[in-house]
Amino acid sequence: MASRATWKGMLKLGFLSCPVALYTAVGEGDEIHFNMVNRRSGHRLRRLFVDSGTGKPVERDHQVKGYEVDTDRYVVLTEEEIEAAIPDSTKTIEIEAFVPRDQVDRVAIDRPYFLAPADAVGAEAFAVIRAACEKAGAVGIGRTVLFRRDRVVMLCPEGPGFLANLLHFEYEMRDEAQAFDDIPTIKIAGEMLDLAKHIIGQKKGKFEPDKFEDRYETALLELIRAKQRGETIKPPPAPKRGQVIDLLAALRESAGGAKAGRKAPAKSKTAAKSERKAPAARTTRRKAS
Repeated sequence: MASRATWKGMLKLGFLSCPVALYTAVGEGDEIHFNMVNRRSGHRLRRLFVDSGTGKPVERDHQVKGYEVDTDRYVVLTEEEIEAAIPDSTKTIEIEAFVPRDQVDRVAIDRPYFLAPADAVGAEAFAVIRAACEKAGAVGIGRTVLFRRDRVVMLCPEGPGFLANLLHFEYEMRDEAQAFDDIPTIKIAGEMLDLAKHIIGQKKGKFEPDKFEDRYETALLELIRAKQRGETIKPPPAPKRGQVIDLLAALRESAGGAKAGRKAPAKSKTAAKSERKAPAARTTRRKAS
């Protein structure tokens, strides 16, 4: 049975257009959700909005949205005013440009969707647009109104259809320098680099999503079942965490245990020589400013 489309509209390239359907590529699946309940009565709790000044509950008819412009000063907007600000939906994804995939900042890429023809009538026009995109070795950049907001969409050929990613606007993205500017410049060479490369080589493989289990969800489900059975819940012992002091020793131990039966890489002459001259590198702790 085919999935239910999240959105239906038109895909347009110049004067060529076809009906399309958008499907979610990522869902919550069987993720566990909680409700807040009263410990004493077991009844589910209901959210109540209270006036911060009077402390009294506010009826739904008197609840409006407000934007804070100063401390405790708000510009109030009605639902009708907000509705009027929403851009008109043409139900059309219009491709405005084709760009190399590597020119799209990875930080800009948001939630993925699948885009497919909505019916057999438009399948040929859809195939033409998709084939042209694939032949050009580029991704299509389009605009549309989705979920009450103006959106930029990146269309990348995927199988017989498109992988459609919503893109963040520039004002939403942060500069990497905000996180990376304080990272010290450290040159890694010799045996340290050889050992690290060896460990990576031993762990090379294929990305298989089904091999990764959501351990938190599994633990929660087992906890819920144990409570249903009336069992006494005992917290598991905290794992012991060793403090890495000697980086070179830790790398040697990791390389030796990466895969049993395989030898760690031989020391290079440069590494052996430098090891005789200098002690093993050690981690340093930065003082909090």
